[in-house]
Amino acid sequence: MKLVIALIRPERFGAVKKALEDKGYIGMTTAEAKGRGAQKGIALVYRGGRLTIDILVKVRIEIVSHDRDVEDLVSTIRESAWTGANGDGRIFVLPVEQAIRIRTGEMEG
Repeated sequence: MKLVIALIRPERFGAVKKALEDKGYIGMTTAEAKGRGAQKGIALVYRGGRLTIDILVKVRIEIVSHDRDVEDLVSTIRESAWTGANGDGRIFVLPVEQAIRIRTGEMEG
């Protein structure tokens, strides 16, 4: 099993969620994330003044998946989150040793 973590633009979350649901990937955990990467923030001009925001808000999506589904899952997220601009985000894939369902004690992995 693998843990897929995606950090995406908040405005792309609806499209990513729909694309995942359309392919049958229903379960996910989401959270607001703040940080900075290569984009190094954004500069805004407001009433003649310049404002630099160097910590940006992203949506963090976590999905535990069978190894056989990871390539399709990553591709689906990447295609639906893509805008072509700096700050589109990142996808990380990590190994999961075991998953235990709390209610039943059922173990996977």
